Amino acid sequence: MSGNFSEQALLLGNRNSLVGIIARPSSPPPVDMPAVVILNTGIVHRVGHHRMYVSLSRKLAGAGHVVLRFDLSGIGDSEQRDDKLSTIDSSLADIREALDFLSAGGQASRFVLIGLCSGADHAVLYASTDPRVAGLVLMDPTIPPTPRYYVHYILQRLTSLRNWMSVTAGRSGLLSMLRSQLAHRLGPHGPASGLTLETLKFSPHLGQCYASAVANGIRILAAFTSISPRQTYRSQILDAFPQAAFKGSLKLEHFTHSDHLFSDRNDRARLDQLVLDWLSKLPAATRSASATRSISSSRG
Repeated sequence: MSGNFSEQALLLGNRNSLVGIIARPSSPPPVDMPAVVILNTGIVHRVGHHRMYVSLSRKLAGAGHVVLRFDLSGIGDSEQRDDKLSTIDSSLADIREALDFLSAGGQASRFVLIGLCSGADHAVLYASTDPRVAGLVLMDPTIPPTPRYYVHYILQRLTSLRNWMSVTAGRSGLLSMLRSQLAHRLGPHGPASGLTLETLKFSPHLGQCYASAVANGIRILAAFTSISPRQTYRSQILDAFPQAAFKGSLKLEHFTHSDHLFSDRNDRARLDQLVLDWLSKLPAATRSASATRSISSSRG
């Protein structure tokens, strides 16, 4: 509990099986202010690495946002689902149930999803399906390798004898990536529901999700760490998803010396301020006319 916000543990979802913490500002937020939903990274529960989601949610609540951080099914304190959904489909269903909970409770009608790594990927995959999503904060999301990516990848490793020995022995991460990319392009392309987080980077569905999100007026803040293997140069996301036509909808930020988990306290403080500033500039209405379809039609 703080002077300008309060926190409450709760159960949510269709079966009350999802465990979360909601932070609410002491004064009711403006009607059009989006609520923020923070998603798990991998199997790390809702506090995040180094408790980064705890500090972020409290800062955002102090600035006037309702913030929910919750555990997806089978992670942390949340129960497994019993409907036999795939891992990705299960996560997307959980996100919808969390947004439905906040909507039904009158907490907000618009939402910003925040995620790191797999959490960022889930946010992108979900956003194109729900017109209530107004913004995405993506930290080191999956970015498909581009020709320029491979050039930078090789140049960064030219000075390492160990890397050259790995290439010669056929154990190189680069060779493995190239083999995977080639196999995926030559193999059959199943439905989006058959995706896994491991194959996502080679699937055209990811680009389609970005394109749909941008077309629907969703604003995106993408923060990349230079130590992450997911991208090797600043504009890779633009080259990887030309169909998205980001224009003014995307803000790119690079953390030159940060690791993938924002372990350094100064990096986390900078990240928190970046998100606060970006949210303060989020337009009151970010959706295009094509995104005014009902939630029920987006499900069908």
